[in-house]
Amino acid sequence: MASVELEPVGFDSIDAIFRDDLREAFRAFRRSAAIILSASSPLRPALPADEALARVCRIAGALDEATLSNDAALDFFASHFRPFRLRAPGFVTAYYEPVVEAREAPDAQFRTPVPARPADLVTLNDAPILGEAGETLTSARRRPDGALEPYPDRRALEEGPAEIRPKPIAFLRDRVELFLIQVQGSARLRFPDGRELPLTYDGRNGRPYTSIGRLLIERGLVPQGEMSLDRLKAEIRALGQDDGAAGARLMQENRSYVFFRVDASPERRDGPIGGEGCALTPLRSIAVDRSLWRYGLPFWITGTLPWRSAKDERFERLMIAQDTGSAILGAARADLFFGAGERAGALAGLVRHGAEFTVLLPRGAGGGDD
Repeated sequence: MASVELEPVGFDSIDAIFRDDLREAFRAFRRSAAIILSASSPLRPALPADEALARVCRIAGALDEATLSNDAALDFFASHFRPFRLRAPGFVTAYYEPVVEAREAPDAQFRTPVPARPADLVTLNDAPILGEAGETLTSARRRPDGALEPYPDRRALEEGPAEIRPKPIAFLRDRVELFLIQVQGSARLRFPDGRELPLTYDGRNGRPYTSIGRLLIERGLVPQGEMSLDRLKAEIRALGQDDGAAGARLMQENRSYVFFRVDASPERRDGPIGGEGCALTPLRSIAVDRSLWRYGLPFWITGTLPWRSAKDERFERLMIAQDTGSAILGAARADLFFGAGERAGALAGLVRHGAEFTVLLPRGAGGGDD
């Protein structure tokens, strides 16, 4: 945490924490604790848990969350963590799990394939390579001779020769829907017979992420104050999505491309799986910069944002770092998980707000006392 400017504070300076439902926060933390104690590999590696955090996880694992009172949950966090306020200005966005209509085979309306992870994709979190323009690439393509090369970008994977296109899991109505589930990192596909197929992130091509919403604002196509998820979808669809159309080209400026796998695991029934490898909890899980933070750390986040309706209101909650994302960069930066479905998506698309961050570090680590 040496690169993060922290100011030690007391729990008494976080007065709203005494009004929060910390039993919910504890249940979310227990999910992280189980992953940390299992020593299983996360889907997207972050800073590894240190012994201080592992010790707190063992203590949490010995508690009965079913009978834990709110006062006992507060005592747990206050006894085993010490709060540090981040001096840098904070910023939050939000994300959700889309529920999208799909078909098992393509037809006249459903022609956009949902991509499965290719067999030649290699993830290179610890040893990235350089791209054609010198950019850092966190994934690569392994050639038949064993050598690595940059993986094709979004445009090539969508419009290139058939041999480089990923195998389809199912088919969606249009490219906008695919683009959005790739940005969110998970989805539930819903078929005409009512079945739902849960998808989990299964790697990306390693190309840098570019915000299409930001491009729409910078180019004067959407005023910043009017940007929302619905507006973004409408603008891209109006520009056209067929090969070569302006909307397709705009989406392809985000060269990053995400792959999925069907996830029938018991954990997936509780919600989408975050980068840490555990199910996310609505309004308790956050995505953080994995180069700066460890999964499982609690963050007290305060701000004024549209989290229960389209109207801005005070947000003061203890959140748990359980996910990450290509666009989540910086210490005081978080993506708030809002849940699944259309309503969660509508609210998540409105969130681009300043916020204050206080991280709870295990006592005995990162400046915390014993």
